[in-house]
Amino acid sequence: MNINNQKNRIIATTILSITTIITGCNGSESSSEAATSPPSTYACSIETNNTSNDLRIYQVMVESFIDGDTNIGHGTGYGSSHHNGDIQGIIDSLDYIKSLGMNAIWMTPVFNSEPLKGQDHWADRLDATGYFATDYFTIDPRFGDIDKAKELVETAHKKGLYVFFDGVFGHHKANIMPSPTGQLPSGASNPVSYPESLPFYQEVAEYWIKELKIDGWRLDQAYQVPTDAWTEIRRTVDQASSSVTYTNSDGQIVNPLGYMVAEIWNNENYIKETGYGEQDNPALCSAYDFPVRYRVVETFAVNESNVGNKGGKWLDEGMHLHALYPDHAKPNLMLGNHDLVRFGDLLQRGNIANPEDAEYWQRYKAAISFQAAYTGPITLYYGDEIGDQLDGFSQQVTNDTCAIDGLCDDHVARTSAKIEGISVSLNTKQLNLKAYVTELMTLRAQHPALSSGQRTNIIATEDAYVDHKQFTDDILLYLVSTSDQTQTLTLAANNIGSKGTLTNLQSGTKLNLAGGLYEIELAPFEAKFLSVDQPSIEGPIENDSSKANPDNDSFMAQCDNPTMNEPGPITETLYVVGDFSDSNWKHVSSRAFQYKGDGVYQVVVNEKIGSYKMQYASNDWAQQFTADNTTLSLGQEATLVPGGYGKDTATTIFQAGHYVWSLKFANDGTPEQTMIAQCP
Repeated sequence: MNINNQKNRIIATTILSITTIITGCNGSESSSEAATSPPSTYACSIETNNTSNDLRIYQVMVESFIDGDTNIGHGTGYGSSHHNGDIQGIIDSLDYIKSLGMNAIWMTPVFNSEPLKGQDHWADRLDATGYFATDYFTIDPRFGDIDKAKELVETAHKKGLYVFFDGVFGHHKANIMPSPTGQLPSGASNPVSYPESLPFYQEVAEYWIKELKIDGWRLDQAYQVPTDAWTEIRRTVDQASSSVTYTNSDGQIVNPLGYMVAEIWNNENYIKETGYGEQDNPALCSAYDFPVRYRVVETFAVNESNVGNKGGKWLDEGMHLHALYPDHAKPNLMLGNHDLVRFGDLLQRGNIANPEDAEYWQRYKAAISFQAAYTGPITLYYGDEIGDQLDGFSQQVTNDTCAIDGLCDDHVARTSAKIEGISVSLNTKQLNLKAYVTELMTLRAQHPALSSGQRTNIIATEDAYVDHKQFTDDILLYLVSTSDQTQTLTLAANNIGSKGTLTNLQSGTKLNLAGGLYEIELAPFEAKFLSVDQPSIEGPIENDSSKANPDNDSFMAQCDNPTMNEPGPITETLYVVGDFSDSNWKHVSSRAFQYKGDGVYQVVVNEKIGSYKMQYASNDWAQQFTADNTTLSLGQEATLVPGGYGKDTATTIFQAGHYVWSLKFANDGTPEQTMIAQCP
């Protein structure tokens, strides 16, 4: 959940203090036991983890989705929708969701949020989101009631759709109501205190699985809950799921899936620390893949800060960083959600393409194709299947009226749902993208190499990305152009582990081997899925060029340059300030630059493996600098330019060790170059 359009920076600057408070607590069966008993190790379910790979989740923002019952509704909220969505509207849309090839739905919270006496319209709007609930055990009457919720879950199950509720287990509304057994969360309302609040939220997690037989939970702001408490809540979910059954669409009697997926809006190291836990002591088993989501939009569009123009190498770097996670981790990739700007609006923000342009739709297809080829669960935000966007909005609105107009970045995607045959008739371009999404979701369901396969990267350049995917005897290639130009890729048979034909899984055409090579033409932003009809025994050869730390013998790459006892061209001390685990957007002395002469400032820091965002800033932020294209590659100089909010430089470190950060300024203080290089 996003409260305002500066949530990323707020999280970045405050999360450390929150974590310090909550991670010292141990969770267990009760608050009295929690204070004296150490946490117990509880493994992730192999069956649930394996099944979760195949999840194709459709996200619904309830109040902005479909108005199925005109007698109820909030009538207010954040964003530009009608604000009258309800559970009946979701029921009415289940056939549509199923027709897309999706097999699950996630609904934003449906619990009752009672107004406080005299609350203002901003609190009314927040109530409509459901993210600050009063009664976790009652359905919001403006959405429906318990019978309607039960009808939704039962109908979805009959149609072959899992159902996930949204679990807000770290904060609540001030007028919180006790559970059926009299439990209440403890401490402040945002965040709550753990381990004292654990019994209450265990009861919430268990109640709805037993009452409605939901299949699990999406976990809002999961970093607010300590990892040992997540272990115990997950144990409760597993036990509750094993205690009840329902009949699925195949007539089989099954238990609810018990899947839990965390929202942790940060980098890989932080997601591991606050979500997944350690290899030998799992906390949660799945989390949304925000780091790769940003790389996808930065490759095929721009991010919310208008940073883009990335390529296949950028995608591969992000996927490679999954190695930071413990083995039980199941990242879940989304393209958008209710807190992000829609992909179509980002295309327009970057002045790349409009809905009238063919490129708009091809880039949309390319981004969704990456989701379809992703190993692990995926989530599609409602409207992405038709390339939805908000007319008249693209550029970031920074004035005080953005919330009133529904145009703030953190809620502008909460538009009224456009469901074919229910709320709208789609145009030809929308129908074409919808058919493409359906084709890819069907392909994903038929080919476990896509959802569960081992990924071996073959090509990762600025213009193209190619993966080899294998699950047992299902072997295929995923290719996508990251260029606006037509290109021909030449693939060596031994590199892709093939010794025969390749079959296009969408068109059925065959591609023959000639002289040990395959020539494959890709149109701008085109994706192809090719089966490897005759795999070689040796298998594919991984491309590892993007993960190399290049040698550089320039002055700015040296780690032992002496500090000069003389003034340099700048007067204020600068720091490397970013989302590093040792500083977390704080200015710390170990990241302070020292003058080395000839306009060069350097600092040597011990860095962990990971992807980081940062700027070079003075202690008061009066001076900020960044790389000109907001990307810094190891061992390569980049132009240094003034920075500012939303202009963070991104860099990826693949080997832990000492690194030297360098800045160069002209004699008059004009920024010139920057570099990061690994020390010997």
